[in-house]
Amino acid sequence: MMQLERTTSQNEGRLARIGRGISILAITAGLGGCVAFSPDAGTAVPISLAYAELNKDAVKITNEAEAISAQARVDKLLKATVTADAAVQIALLNNRGLQASYNDLGLAEAQMVAASLPPNPRFAISRLTGRLETEIERTVVASLFALATLPARREIAADTFRDAQLKAAEATFKLAADTRRQFYRTVAANQQTGYLQQAVATSEATSELIKRLGESGGMNKLEQAREHALYAETTAQLAKARLRQKVERERLIRLLGLWGKDIALQLPASLPPLPARLQTAKEIEAQALKKRIDLQIAKGDLDILAKRLGLTQATRFVNDVDLLGRRTADRKNIFTVDGDGGVQVEREKRNLKTLEFEFEIPLFDFGQSKVAAAEQTYLAGANRLAEKAVNVRSEAREAYTGYRGTYDIAKHYQNQVLPLRKIIQDESLLQYSGMLIDVTTLIVDARARILSNAQAVEARRDFWIASVDLKHVVIGGGSGGGSSSGGAAVAASEGAAAAH
Repeated sequence: MMQLERTTSQNEGRLARIGRGISILAITAGLGGCVAFSPDAGTAVPISLAYAELNKDAVKITNEAEAISAQARVDKLLKATVTADAAVQIALLNNRGLQASYNDLGLAEAQMVAASLPPNPRFAISRLTGRLETEIERTVVASLFALATLPARREIAADTFRDAQLKAAEATFKLAADTRRQFYRTVAANQQTGYLQQAVATSEATSELIKRLGESGGMNKLEQAREHALYAETTAQLAKARLRQKVERERLIRLLGLWGKDIALQLPASLPPLPARLQTAKEIEAQALKKRIDLQIAKGDLDILAKRLGLTQATRFVNDVDLLGRRTADRKNIFTVDGDGGVQVEREKRNLKTLEFEFEIPLFDFGQSKVAAAEQTYLAGANRLAEKAVNVRSEAREAYTGYRGTYDIAKHYQNQVLPLRKIIQDESLLQYSGMLIDVTTLIVDARARILSNAQAVEARRDFWIASVDLKHVVIGGGSGGGSSSGGAAVAASEGAAAAH
């Protein structure tokens, strides 16, 4: 019974000593400040930027109620004809890739919180037991180096998390830009397919008429072959247009994150009309330098590199410093025999306390390699930032050139080409009514007008895509950084030249 009480007392003493050690470490950890997770996992930045720049709602879906609410909004938008703005809103609510980007942001916040906490101490307990003595050793090891550099590391972690928030916003902008571009491509493909169907119908009528004229001897084989070849080529163009129509629609559906019955969404019959007024080139470069999100990310990366360089220089001579506290309890049993032959037991107890300070001696490496590597990394980041600033200016000018050029081309089709084609067809109809021309000429003119309408649709599509490029070359998130605008301008120019 006495032995049991003595063992219980010893255990209580051990627990009390361990508790005091943990209390001391808890106080030390408290010196590092309280770091907590944000309620929105850091999505406030991308969501607020999406609303400010896109006038659209972006949400992070974390539970069933939010998923039901988002799906209800998507269903409501799909009930009506889906416009470009509605398509962007559906994508921001329903695209799972964007949700994965927000999940990555939550992971970045977890890494930031972990990097902001003081280092965990390491405990070790060992027991050595012999026949006559018992030795118990308790050790606590803490990294003073990690604790001393905690403020700097916490600041770097916070900056890294802010960069992650901007990258999530960039992913939001990119999805919006890709969705809007794909919407215009899909609607244009539908509209062009309709015009080519009309062209094939007229070509088929012409081909049938030519066949009858050839049978009656009213047209030679060369002219017949030319008309039949034109009908065959127009039919091939229609097949290509239908294929492109299906592909473009599927690409839009992927961006919207739709499946099942939702893929039967209704799109407008035609592209929006050209705007009455254009944006001006004034301060386009300045706005891009101020608002471009990838430029802000590059600046943030450079700041992080600068702080890491400062930390590397401050700790160049020391890689790690450990403080080790050791407590050793040594118990011995000494047996002696008295004069009566009895055995006396004496218990000897010693408590030894040791404090060790362990660090690396820079005998061969004085940290030059670490500092040199950090300096070169920083300089590389500075040069990339300078290059990006130059490129952003150029991309802004290129995007505006494409925007303005595609507008002029689309306007030319609208104000010059299409009215002339209408005049030609109307006059052909009058001359045919007066028996001044034959029916083949009338059909050829009608077919040419239809093809001009298809090219006008392509020119208008290029303008709307260029307008998306211009917006996102200023705020960021546009793939290609404005190069697609220039490509659209060149393609439209070639189309206009071919039409003439």
